[in-house]
Amino acid sequence: MSENGPLLKILFVGDVVGKGGRNAVKQLVPVLKDRYHASFVIVNAENSANGAGISKTCIDDMNTAPVNVYTAGDHIWDQKSFEHEINMYQNVLRPANMSTLQPGKGYGVFRNPAGGEVAVINLSGKVFMRESACCPFECVEKILQSLPKTVKCIFVDIHAEATSEKAALAWMLDGKVTAVVGTHTHVQTADGRVLPGGTAFLSDVGMTGGHDSVLGREVKDVVKKFRTGMPTRLEVTEKNIRLDYCVVTYELNTGKAVGIVNGSEFYNPDSL
Repeated sequence: MSENGPLLKILFVGDVVGKGGRNAVKQLVPVLKDRYHASFVIVNAENSANGAGISKTCIDDMNTAPVNVYTAGDHIWDQKSFEHEINMYQNVLRPANMSTLQPGKGYGVFRNPAGGEVAVINLSGKVFMRESACCPFECVEKILQSLPKTVKCIFVDIHAEATSEKAALAWMLDGKVTAVVGTHTHVQTADGRVLPGGTAFLSDVGMTGGHDSVLGREVKDVVKKFRTGMPTRLEVTEKNIRLDYCVVTYELNTGKAVGIVNGSEFYNPDSL
C-alpha cells in the first residue's frame, strides 16, 4: 500500500517460441504469478506456432495458464488461418499501427481482478522492421486520447528492433502510461528502470524459447545460414526452455509505476 492506494503487479512474458515455449508458459506463469503476487498477466505470443506467428490451437493451448492478454508483432499473419481466427478472441492483440483494413485490434481495456482496469496497447516499430506499419508515435498518441479517463493503468508492448526507437517512445510517454516494454529481439536487456514521470521501461523483455539456441532456433541451422548465405530451414529448439519476463508494480489510483524487475526461469518438462 502506498499513499496513492494499493500497489498492483503485472507479469509480462517475452516472445513465446514454439511448443516448448507454450509448455513453459503453462508451467511457469502460474508459479511466477504466485511468486510475485501479480494480478494481471500479458504474454507476447508472436512465435508460438512453430516459431512463426500464432494460431487458434496455440492460444487455446496456452489458455490453460492464467493469461489475461496476448500480444503479437510483425509475424502476426505468418499462419494464414489466423486472419480468420483472431476475431474469435477479445484478448488477442496485433500491432495497432498496422492497416485498419487488417482483422483484429491493436489495443483493449481489460478488467484487473485485483481492481481497476488495464489498457494494453500493442505497437510495431518501423526501424529495421517491415514497411507495413505506420508511425507508432503518432498511433499511440491517438489511442491515448480515445481511452476513458477512468483507465489509470496503461501497458505498451512495443515490438521493435531498434533500442533507440523503444527508448524514445518510452520517454515520449513518460508520465502518460504505466509501462513501455519492448519485445522482438528475443534478448533480455539490463536497462529496466522507472522514468522520472512514473513510467516503467525495459528495452526488451526477452523470449520464451530454447536457452541453447539462436533466438529460439537450432544453432547449427542459423550458423549454416550465416556461414553459407544459402536459404536454410531454421528449426525451432524444443528443449532446455528459458522463460524471460518482467514484473511491473504500479499504484492502483494513479497508474504510475513504482518498480520493475526482470528475470528468467527454466522449464522442466518432467513436471508437466
